[in-house]
Amino acid sequence: MEPKIIEGGVFSDNRGTLSFVNDFKFDNINRFYIIENSTEDDTRAWHGHRKDVKNFYCIQGSFLVSYVKVDDWDNPSPDAKPERTMLSAEKSQVLVIPAGYANSVKALEKGSKLISFSTLPIEEAEGDSVRYDKSLWPTE
Repeated sequence: MEPKIIEGGVFSDNRGTLSFVNDFKFDNINRFYIIENSTEDDTRAWHGHRKDVKNFYCIQGSFLVSYVKVDDWDNPSPDAKPERTMLSAEKSQVLVIPAGYANSVKALEKGSKLISFSTLPIEEAEGDSVRYDKSLWPTE
């Protein structure tokens, strides 16, 4: 599986706004987190998952999400080239990052919030999580 964007939409009228991603299925979701960085300058990087699939949805502001396929969990290549996607609350999308990738997230606006939906139960997630130095791959 490759990373992909699931497109949604935004509908507005005199009553307000409705954001949706109707093609996103919650079949394998076990938990979720809401991420809000302290400042726009903070980057949470790099967090890898051997089995856990990460699904990101921006609920406020915007984020730059970078992701890279991990070639060796114990000694990953610093030459790997991360891909990047900008997620915004104004454009309703879910970014699906499959197992086998490391990711980083950076808020682009003050007060930005990002939901991360995870597929592994918390009991299994701790053994699946691998953290790498922020400088291993470029985040921008």
